[in-house]
Amino acid sequence: MNIDVFSKSQLNHEIQEQSVLLFQQLNSEIHQRPLNEVLDQDENIIFVACLIEGKLVGMATMALYKVISGYKGMIEDVVVDRDQRGSGIGRKLMERLLKEGKNRNLNEILLFSGHHRKAAISLYKSLGFQLKSSGLYALKP
Repeated sequence: MNIDVFSKSQLNHEIQEQSVLLFQQLNSEIHQRPLNEVLDQDENIIFVACLIEGKLVGMATMALYKVISGYKGMIEDVVVDRDQRGSGIGRKLMERLLKEGKNRNLNEILLFSGHHRKAAISLYKSLGFQLKSSGLYALKP
């Protein structure tokens, strides 16, 4: 098992295609942006992937941004292949993102999770995340 931060230069056609299939396990209703497009601005996106024997079995991203309240990271699109769930890959992906956040001196790392994702919420809480008392509002322009 290899878990590492990937840059655009490390992507190949196979990883790109595998990321599409893996993301569909997370949410098949959302149109996925091509991974090479997402990683165009490497300094603003951290993409962590887990490969087993060359196959992408887990991935997670963190978008970095600066605002008046600090330098923050937003964790998005954490997914582990359904055949590999429960093996600790999700934790290792998250720990790698948190390490990157610490190395970049982030003031806060945020994430959103659906209330129905009990296993994911349990993982996030075990890593120290706490539910904020704020509301999330969304608009799709």
